[in-house]
Amino acid sequence: MGNIKQGFIKRTARELFNRYPNEFARDFEHNKKKVEELTNITSKTMRNRIAGYVTRLVRLKEEGKIL
Repeated sequence: MGNIKQGFIKRTARELFNRYPNEFARDFEHNKKKVEELTNITSKTMRNRIAGYVTRLVRLKEEGKIL
């Protein structure tokens, strides 16, 4: 079983992914830098969790599982 993400993380990641669909890639390190640039989140833990969820969304979109 996986970890359950907080609603704030999912909501923020989806909002960033929908607003800037061409800014993110399958690379976590790239997404981490983009999240830092596009938001004012100062916590490294929150930034990393959001970047990880965005990476997951990118992968799912490429596989055609989400629109």
